[in-house]
Amino acid sequence: QVQLVESGGGSVQAGGSLRLSCATSGYSYNPYRMTWFRQTPGKEREAVASLATNGRNTYYADSVKGRFTVALANAKNTLYLQMNNLKPDDTAMYYCAVRETFGSSWTDSASYHSWGQGTQVTVSS
Repeated sequence: QVQLVESGGGSVQAGGSLRLSCATSGYSYNPYRMTWFRQTPGKEREAVASLATNGRNTYYADSVKGRFTVALANAKNTLYLQMNNLKPDDTAMYYCAVRETFGSSWTDSASYHSWGQGTQVTVSS
């Protein structure tokens, strides 16, 4: 059984930083794709950053390029999202998700079959 547990959310002022973590276990495919999504009430879930566990094909949403960095721990079971220069528009619930590396676009939330419970990020101006 796949389990994903996010942590690291919180409240910061604009310009601040946070690091989110997503601990995974029980995934049988290798390599696989791990992706951070975010969602605010009334809006669709947005893909933020993604990488494959074989180190290939790292992607970022245009809105976070140059500010966010996605990385995988050496054990390849913890995904990080380092978020710098945070803006109020970054306020959202952040989720990590996994799927196989092949298939549709990394931004296609419907293609991910395992999700964490989410961690809230709030950025004040």
